Amino acid sequence: MFSNFDFDVIQRSWFYLFTTGLKFTLILTFSAMAGGIILGTLLAMMRLSSNKPLSFIATTYVNLIRSIPLVLVIFWFYFLVPFIGAWMIGASEPIQVGAFQSALITFILFEAAYYCEIMRSGIQSIPRGQVFAGYAIGMNYWQMMGNVVLPQAFRNMTPILLTQTIVLFQDVSLVYVLGSVPDFVTSASKIAQRDGRLVEMYLFVAVVYFVLSFGLSTLVKRFQKKIAIIR
Repeated sequence: MFSNFDFDVIQRSWFYLFTTGLKFTLILTFSAMAGGIILGTLLAMMRLSSNKPLSFIATTYVNLIRSIPLVLVIFWFYFLVPFIGAWMIGASEPIQVGAFQSALITFILFEAAYYCEIMRSGIQSIPRGQVFAGYAIGMNYWQMMGNVVLPQAFRNMTPILLTQTIVLFQDVSLVYVLGSVPDFVTSASKIAQRDGRLVEMYLFVAVVYFVLSFGLSTLVKRFQKKIAIIR
């Protein structure tokens, strides 16, 4: 299989793959991470709220999303978001939603369920005495969360949040199933099919994903050790 391995196809394509495919993948990853952490934090606060309807809604959402395969969620939002958007604004025709916007919405909503559980653990790791102290000096729930609990929770959970982001980076490759998104895997697949070099391109993609994921995982471990020393 490797006797006719063609390094030239990689040499010709790597610049395009990095500046187009990998760039798109990284933009989608970090955009989804930011949105997912924000929504996940709100969901975590809702789950821990004493307001039972809010807690029930957040708990149901998290459990539902975590029970559905990501690839199925990608298909759902890609095909249903235009119709849902048209229904919400009262339009007679499906609204035009780009592949990037659809994928971004999908990953934010999906990853928020996982970031929610991470943040919920971080919030619950803060000693209850600090919470009671916040209430004692006149803070309300949101002030206490924003000024006392969340800053410490984010610090404690940063390594786990980064680890989940690495998983998100790998999961973004699933947008390949849409075919119209110029992510790293899709870009490499088009070149592989055009030149008839599937082994070379898919092996190159695997190596790039391994190097980036392993390198980031190593950095996260070092960061986690530094936090442990500071504590």
